[in-house]
Amino acid sequence: MKSFSYLSAPDVGTALRTIADSDDVKFLAGGTNLVDLMREGIEEPATVVDITRLPLTGIEELPDGTLRVGALVSNSGLAADPLIRTRYPVLAKAILLGASAQLRNMATVGGNLLQRTRCMYFYDEASACNKRVPGSGCDAIGGFSRGSAVLGASEHCIATHPSDMAVALVMLDAVVEVESVQGIRRIPVADFHTLPGDTPHIETVLAPDELITAIELPPVPVAAHSRYRKVRDRASYAFALVSVAAALAVEDGVVTDVRLALGGVATKPWRARVAEELLLGVEATDENFARAAAAELAPALPQSDNAFKIDLAQRTVVAVLRTLNAERSAS
Repeated sequence: MKSFSYLSAPDVGTALRTIADSDDVKFLAGGTNLVDLMREGIEEPATVVDITRLPLTGIEELPDGTLRVGALVSNSGLAADPLIRTRYPVLAKAILLGASAQLRNMATVGGNLLQRTRCMYFYDEASACNKRVPGSGCDAIGGFSRGSAVLGASEHCIATHPSDMAVALVMLDAVVEVESVQGIRRIPVADFHTLPGDTPHIETVLAPDELITAIELPPVPVAAHSRYRKVRDRASYAFALVSVAAALAVEDGVVTDVRLALGGVATKPWRARVAEELLLGVEATDENFARAAAAELAPALPQSDNAFKIDLAQRTVVAVLRTLNAERSAS
């Protein structure tokens, strides 16, 4: 590991001034991803700023019903919060299906959004990877691509985004609050992560001098009836082949509100807006669920060994919506 300077920031201002003065600084919170990247020589910051002492660990309800979640709230703490479990069960479930209990206890909300891909070629220095070394190529294309993306990919990168939490946040129209010495700005989570295009090493719209300070969850009444389903190779501690975050409202057999997002199939957490538009105002039937899912996956471009994800994603969308609809009918 390359030598680096270490600073424990006593307040947000100190942290922001430190990163504003250098392009080679990384923030350390839970460290569940950054430390691994530093050990592998993928990240080699000159300075590491420990932000664990910052007052960003609260969850508060704002006057309009929005929940403001501090960036240093642990994943476990967020999933266990009574308001999250009641109003946004899809988010609590998504978090609990990610990683292990030990990692969830350490990982933070802000860090979860910034975690980098787990593509095997990204971690293998003998392989070409445009995320690790821009312009070097992508060995996943034409290589082992079973876990790779079928949506949002480019000729330069086909890695999937690994977060479960972010898929639920995209579905919930969550907003990321970021701060720099220049001030505060708010970014919808749906716009926070970038598609790879020809610059796959640029993964978010976060500027080099900005710190995530909070996540805001707006009131989403339909989210009280929501689910997260994760399909993976083993029952624990595995990344999604396909995941679906969904919420559904039905009146007199007709869909009046629906939220859908996909994980495991795209290069960023994927809001399924095409499917949502097709479902609004139609009967809540398996046939309509399947038609909407097929339309969402129509642009998919699979590799040689991950075409199965298209059918799997469609079937999972239908299964989750069917379950939500049945629960509504039974209540």
